[in-house]
Amino acid sequence: MDLRASRLAVVAAFLSQGLVFISLTTRLPDYQDRWDVSELALSLLLLMMVLLAGVGSVVAERLAGRRDSAWLLRLGLVLTALAVPVLTTAPTMGVFVGGLAGYGVALGVVDATTNMQAVAVEHSYGRPILPSFHGAWTLGGIIGAALTLATSTLPLEVAALTALVPLGVLFLRFLPRASGVLAPELPSDVPWRPILMVGLGMVVFYMVDTAAQTWGAVYLDTTVSTPDGLVALATLPYLVSSLALRLGGDVLVRRYGAVRVIRVGALASSGALAIVVLAPSWPVAVLGFTLLGAGVAVIAPLSFSAAARIAGEGLDHAARQARVDAVIGRFNQFNYLGALLGAVLTGAVGRDDLRLGFAVPMVLVLALLPLARAFAPAASTTSPEATPAER
Repeated sequence: MDLRASRLAVVAAFLSQGLVFISLTTRLPDYQDRWDVSELALSLLLLMMVLLAGVGSVVAERLAGRRDSAWLLRLGLVLTALAVPVLTTAPTMGVFVGGLAGYGVALGVVDATTNMQAVAVEHSYGRPILPSFHGAWTLGGIIGAALTLATSTLPLEVAALTALVPLGVLFLRFLPRASGVLAPELPSDVPWRPILMVGLGMVVFYMVDTAAQTWGAVYLDTTVSTPDGLVALATLPYLVSSLALRLGGDVLVRRYGAVRVIRVGALASSGALAIVVLAPSWPVAVLGFTLLGAGVAVIAPLSFSAAARIAGEGLDHAARQARVDAVIGRFNQFNYLGALLGAVLTGAVGRDDLRLGFAVPMVLVLALLPLARAFAPAASTTSPEATPAER
């Protein structure tokens, strides 16, 4: 088994997912104008996409008993490559909605299976490396946002070319599961209570992250009078600061511990969202989104890493990978609950004024302060990411 090749393949899959997703979401104001839909109608379309992403994640969980995550990830990449050209070149609103629905399912399958692959590779390496995988997603998002800025004067159909990226990733060498080992039905002894506490932390992250990435460009476009062609600046600096923190995330967690890193990030994120809500001009709003990206950067990778550690304790390598694949497929549902809060609640509350919409995650992100304790390794754990205070 070439572990390095598998690691690079998973990095590429995360990058592909981030590039395509951000390329689409930073163009939401353009699609909103093309189809003349209100903020509330756009919220309902995003709700549909998020719900179908949840369906895709459930499908990945159920199929994990018969197919390994490498095969399932390739399936998700194919679905993405098919759906993106449909929604980006749609001649009618109905076709656009159909393409968005197909992309929603693909999004869920790829979200679940990239993280299945990531935790399996991390376990094989024997040290925390998940932040770097999520950093690849962020780098892909930066490329996607930059592409939106660079092609802002071109027809919307040019975004269909992003479908070539998942097609290229399809042929890379992902990590196979041990031969003959299948993931059984999740047994009753899976410790769901501690996994639930970690999952609630991930809900908070995706609530904030989705609000910023889905509504940030719309906020700049409609609330603080941003020049045409610069609305993607709500997302690009957010992703750059997030990437910087994720690349250094392993070191931060080893030095200060997951609990302290998450609590400081929660306070910084609430302050950053306050800057967004009160921003008198678009450069101030962009500053707020930039600080926000740094505040929440490492919560998602720490969530998946903690859930995998809890689910796989006491199992040998092959059995652990089989069970963790199934658990991560279900754990990934917290992603979409957070996305519902971030995309739909922000849009619904802010349908008349998005400042009010962003006030919602500004308050709710503080829930990470008490939830952070759930990310500490167990007392018996000797993981290098644990500080003495957390052991």
